[in-house]
Amino acid sequence: LTANPAVGKAADRLVELGGTVILAETTEMIGALGPLLKSAESEEVAAKLKAKVERQEARARETLGPLADVVMAPGNVESGLTTIAEKSLGCITKGGSSLIREVVDYGDRPGRKGLVVMDTPGYDIESLAGMAAAGAQAILFTTGRGTPVGFPAVPVIKISSNSELFEAMPDDIDLDAGTILAGKSASQVGQQIMDVLLRVARGEKTRAEINGQAVFAIAQEGPAF
Repeated sequence: LTANPAVGKAADRLVELGGTVILAETTEMIGALGPLLKSAESEEVAAKLKAKVERQEARARETLGPLADVVMAPGNVESGLTTIAEKSLGCITKGGSSLIREVVDYGDRPGRKGLVVMDTPGYDIESLAGMAAAGAQAILFTTGRGTPVGFPAVPVIKISSNSELFEAMPDDIDLDAGTILAGKSASQVGQQIMDVLLRVARGEKTRAEINGQAVFAIAQEGPAF
């Protein structure tokens, strides 16, 4: 409702300016394949996206069995989510409203500008490494419970989904999207995200960089959730 749609507004602006935006964590797309396929630029892109998401769903079912449709992180449950589909529909809003122009494998560099989907696990740390390997210059990281996570080679801009978190972790969070609940629009916060992104691109350090937070992990062949 807050951080993810605001990131989507920033993503739309970046695409409009000729940039490349990577939407990662394919496991977070399970249950939201319908809307994603409608956003595919071509049948080829749609087919590749469908194959990637269905592969991740099959791996989840192999590991979790009948629980695959209901297992969610405690923070998701506490925030009011009841199904994987609800969670996924929120997650994909980070990509904004642009057409999906390409689907790439984990760590592969996009060959086209615009919105690109990367096949990564839902595990944040492995996902960060994949985007960094693909050439990402900055990573927008939304959080509802708070995390100090950073990456060694690419600045990670953390955006809280609620103001309580921002007030509790001011030294770890770069921007508060909870202001949307107080009346700001997603577009306004999206512009704030763009402003922070530009400052970071010019050399301003993120909270994670200031704190020396840098974690690294490459995706494993087996399932990671």
